[in-house]
Amino acid sequence: MRSKWMKVRASVKKICRDCKVIKRRGVIRVICINKRHKQRQG
Repeated sequence: MRSKWMKVRASVKKICRDCKVIKRRGVIRVICINKRHKQRQG
């Protein structure tokens, strides 16, 4: 499922203090209360 807000980047970083870097199924992701900050490495 594609998310309108998910950014796919080679380098994922925290954008604000609410962002969290996590690893799910071998993929590094950033989750945040601000949906515009959602990222995954790819």
